[in-house]
Amino acid sequence: MNLKTKITQLHYDRNARGIPVTLLEYCSYVYGAGSAFKNWLYDKKILRPKKVGAFVVSVGNMTTGGVGKTPVVLEIARYYIKKGEKVAIISRGYGGKLPNNKVNVISDGQYVHYTAAMAGDEPFWLAQKAQGACVLTCKNRYLAAKYAIEKFGVNKIILDDGFQHRKLYRDIDIVLMDSKMGLGNEKLLPAGPLREGAEALDRIDKLVIVSKNTDHTKAEKFANIMQKRLSIETLVCYTEPDYIYNIKTGEHLEPGGTATAICAIGQPQQFFDFLSDFYLKKTISFDDHHQYSPIDLIDIEGNIITTEKDAVKLLRFDKDNIYALKLKTTIDVERLLNVKRR
Repeated sequence: MNLKTKITQLHYDRNARGIPVTLLEYCSYVYGAGSAFKNWLYDKKILRPKKVGAFVVSVGNMTTGGVGKTPVVLEIARYYIKKGEKVAIISRGYGGKLPNNKVNVISDGQYVHYTAAMAGDEPFWLAQKAQGACVLTCKNRYLAAKYAIEKFGVNKIILDDGFQHRKLYRDIDIVLMDSKMGLGNEKLLPAGPLREGAEALDRIDKLVIVSKNTDHTKAEKFANIMQKRLSIETLVCYTEPDYIYNIKTGEHLEPGGTATAICAIGQPQQFFDFLSDFYLKKTISFDDHHQYSPIDLIDIEGNIITTEKDAVKLLRFDKDNIYALKLKTTIDVERLLNVKRR
């Protein structure tokens, strides 16, 4: 476990105390001042977001990773594709080896041109699942959006993790929040998981509470509370386990067996909780966006269950005992995209 992972654990511990916590809180004041000043410049129209010739939807969050943005991005892309729209998904490409100071075409809508290690696990997964959508990575989302319009003629652009990227104008700002983790200790980075302060709330068009559970009662109550508190229309995204399949053969793994669970995601415990129908000999969590090597699996005997996000990076290994958990995501996309700008 590296320093980043240890700090992330502190973000969700309201009782954490000590000198390291105090030092992080001082750093948060500096970070918060910088974030608030940037937002003030845009809110006062001293800086202005750049527009492109396409309808732009941003899917993001106010906290650091692990909320569940990527499946929602996929559902929106599929919705538009079904309607006959030309769609591009734009990501920063975090965790990939490709230089993100230029536009990288991960998929042109027909072919995937890079591996998961090169593209980043999330862009690669989207390129595989969102058939018919172009997937591009670049830290300059405006540059990537212009490229997608000029090269592929897209008219719908979806920003994966775009809420804080204010340089590009968006028609809809959708923000996700985890029903269980919420806003953590409600402190700004690096003392807490918040990327921005309360000034960001006014930019949200739709709030989505992501429920990663089989009982969604708590999430639905939380959504009602947030809608009343913030006066922002709030939906629930239902995420449930569907089935477990072999990543090489597609064969399903029936409940009741023994396995080792591994993952490299922002909130690993939620994944492990989904595997309650199995006897887990061991659970192993790597740092988010970890690039696997054969040594990571060398001591694991028997079946391995992982996430689909991790599976795209494990496919290259010569192993026939790796299974992935297929999740089912349910959200009212039509209602989600029906926004009247304030």
